Amino acid sequence: MADEISETSQTVAAGQLRALIERIERLEEERNTINDDISEVYAEAKGTGFDVPAMRQIVAMRRKDPMKRQEEQSILELYMAALGMV
Repeated sequence: MADEISETSQTVAAGQLRALIERIERLEEERNTINDDISEVYAEAKGTGFDVPAMRQIVAMRRKDPMKRQEEQSILELYMAALGMV
């Protein structure tokens, strides 16, 4: 009887593991599709004359917390001033 319970537990665990792996695989496929879509938008932007590196930087900046972004900007300006770049 204990062997049956152990075997059932292993079967359930294997099923859960398989389901989790399959979910991860589906999500990775979706991520790849989304990444391809994003690349197409950047290519479109480049084709119409926009500066893609600047756009990427803006997207990254908008993703950050405004306070954190301001702190980073202040430090960057301080360092640039120290190097005579501004």
